[in-house]
This record gives sequence, structure tokens and C-alpha cells, in this order.
Amino acid sequence: MPDRERTLRTDVVILRRQDYGEADRLLVLLTAGHGKLRALAKGARKPFARKAGHLELYALVDMQLARGREWYTVREAETREPFLALREDLVRSSYASHFVELIDRFTGEHDASRAEFELLVSSLERLCTSADPRSIARYFELGLLGLAGFAPSLHQCAIGQEDVQPQDQFFSPPDGGVICPNHHAGLDRGLPISLPALKVLRYMQTQPWKAVQGVNIGAALHLELERLLLAYLTYVLEQRLQSVEFLRRLRREDG
Repeated sequence: MPDRERTLRTDVVILRRQDYGEADRLLVLLTAGHGKLRALAKGARKPFARKAGHLELYALVDMQLARGREWYTVREAETREPFLALREDLVRSSYASHFVELIDRFTGEHDASRAEFELLVSSLERLCTSADPRSIARYFELGLLGLAGFAPSLHQCAIGQEDVQPQDQFFSPPDGGVICPNHHAGLDRGLPISLPALKVLRYMQTQPWKAVQGVNIGAALHLELERLLLAYLTYVLEQRLQSVEFLRRLRREDG
């Protein structure tokens, strides 16, 4: 192909990294305009390597990349936003890991739109400043589900398509959202969803973060929202999320 030797310059978020060979580092990147890419940072593990300080996990980095046969090569890297709070606080770092795992699971090589990149960057920024990351996590999960084409049905019954009434309902991951009590009768699937939880999910799904961040959500409601969305994510992805298990263990240890 004639464009195989081209270089590109783009903002990236570093999703994953691993040692490669004696001194190199293999990176998985979410880019601003080219989807998800793999790139090799040659010599990044050598003592005093200039690139090393610009290849931190979750950092927003300006990179110049050169196409290769198997993956890209990092030519230049300059940190734009290190998101230091994510590396200095275990809870924030764990939520960042959760966001990155979801992005990684939902996107393939060269896949992902600029909207997904912007959602991740804005969510990492919020994690650095918010005292409670739970609302950020639910907002991110709903946003990513919508971008991936799996937005849950929250206003109409996922089976009968009639408008959902203001009462406790059921949430069915296999059916893609809320099912009303009438259609739930006789079914062996569906998790109870309270009216407050349904209202919060609807608000998060339709409103900008500036409005959502002011919503006061109690601890019990937070747990219900987490239970519902993680059940749906697990169903859609057909696998459990490693980051979720770690977050739950961390919460138990914190009492």
C-alpha cells in the first residue's frame, strides 16, 4: 500500500503498555482521530530515555507515529496532560482502569471514533477533581454504551415499546433495557429497578455532565445504579470486567 510509510501526529491516551524485548515498550493507544492503535516505543526502558517520562498510563500525550508492518513506531511524544491525581490515588486510578478496560473491550484495532476519545479524556479529567467518582463512572458507562450502539431503553418498555409509567419496573439486560411489570409477568429474567434509579439513569442518559454532577445520589442508590449497569455491560460484552472485581474488593477493604 502506498501510504504505509506515512507518519501521523495525534493526541493519544495510553490505555495499556507492556515490556517488549530488552529495552522497548509496546503501547495500546486511543487516538483522537485514528481509532485504537498499537505502537512500539523503541528504547523507552533504557536509563534516561527521553520518551520514558511521556509514556505513563492514562496520560494525554501528543505523539508522532510512523506506520510499520505490524504496528506503529513512536517517533516523538510530549505529555499534554499527565492526570497526576490518577497515579497518586488508588481509588481514582482504579476507576481510570475501569474506563480504559471498557474502551479496550468495546473497540477493535483502528476502531473507535473521536467521540469515544473525547468521552474518555473528559472522564479522566473529572476523576482528577471529583470527590466521588461513582457518578462519573455511571455517566461514562451510559455514554460509551450509547456510542457503541447499546444504549439501554429507559423510556419505553424494551418488549412492548409502550411508554414506561412512573413506578418501579424491571431492567432486563437480554432485552436491552426496562421492561414493564405487565411484560415481566411470567418471565424468569429482569432485575428490579426502583423509580429513583430509573429517573437518575434517564437524566444521565439525556443531560450534559454539568447538570448531572449536581444530582445528589445516596449510597444505596449508587449501589443500585452500579448493579444494573454492570449487569448490562457484562451481558453485552459476554465477559466479566477485571476492573470491577478490583473496585469491589477495594470498597470492602475500605469498609
